[in-house]
Amino acid sequence: MMLEGLVTTVAGALLATAGVLVGGVVTRRAQDQQWIRDQQLASYQDLFSHYAKFTMELRRAHGDERGWDYDWGEWSATLIRVSLVAPTEVAKEIDDFGRAINSFLDQVERGDRTPLRNPLSPEEFEAARQESVVAQVRLVNAIRRSLSGDSKGLPSGIGG
Repeated sequence: MMLEGLVTTVAGALLATAGVLVGGVVTRRAQDQQWIRDQQLASYQDLFSHYAKFTMELRRAHGDERGWDYDWGEWSATLIRVSLVAPTEVAKEIDDFGRAINSFLDQVERGDRTPLRNPLSPEEFEAARQESVVAQVRLVNAIRRSLSGDSKGLPSGIGG
């Protein structure tokens, strides 16, 4: 009888300890997933904030036929930060988005089409921006899929 009680007590203690350890592992994993999700959201917000800022500044520069400046080091740092936390499918879309931005800048800031030398009309500016707009929508939809499983996605961009 005493042996049964001891076995029951030891078994209960071992099961309780195992439960605490498993609970700790599960809790830690959930905290890690929440941390990475928070980091992803912050980096995605930073990326789109920079994109909106330099696009609007460049649009105004063309409209006003004036020079403009942007901290491209911050843009590059933002791309690196976001690539550190983005899942593979999102990182691919970020790369495509970056390439579309470069193409856009080639059309509106480099070469003979600059705000000071040969400004674009609002219609020309929008036409030059279309590739980056499409890439932005693809990126936003990849982010939405990765964060929430939203398979439908947005049909078009918001803002800009």
